[in-house]
Amino acid sequence: MTTPIHVVGISGSLRQASWNTGLLHAAGALLPEDMSLEIFDLADVPMYNQDHDGPAAPAAAKHLRERIRAADALLIATPEYSASIPGVLKNALDWASRPINDSALANKPLAMMGAGGLSGTNRAQLALRTISGALNVLLLNRPQVQVMRAWEKFDADGTLTDEQSRQEIRALLEALAAWTRRLRGE
Repeated sequence: MTTPIHVVGISGSLRQASWNTGLLHAAGALLPEDMSLEIFDLADVPMYNQDHDGPAAPAAAKHLRERIRAADALLIATPEYSASIPGVLKNALDWASRPINDSALANKPLAMMGAGGLSGTNRAQLALRTISGALNVLLLNRPQVQVMRAWEKFDADGTLTDEQSRQEIRALLEALAAWTRRLRGE
């Protein structure tokens, strides 16, 4: 019997009809057995300000840290903004990584995926890979999920309809489960 794995999913997009949030919803329907997914909405997390951190940190930032700490692994779905990750995602990572000696992200297994235009989210995922070293997360390198031409792969309700993309997400989730269990020593 395997120990259940609880994953917190974070979308780097606040857009109502976000393809990346759609990827997280698709992931929720494709989870391996004994894995659960909680999608955390970043809309209420304020901009990071060290003057407002510590015991007086805003409730939404504290909640973000708590949910990440409670998770066995993370799944980030990010669009690409200006050849990098969106500010809202970087801001959330800043909140979650502080204080550095007690980061909610430290040693947390992390998988990423993204949906975007003609290059998918290649540069955003590259930027997130760079940032992940500073965050001390345990990044799952493969498989990579980069949904290109996303406007062709979601229906009008925001549901991912592309079977190849769904298979790639399923493979990513299975790899994340195996990675998490390996890191736990199971």
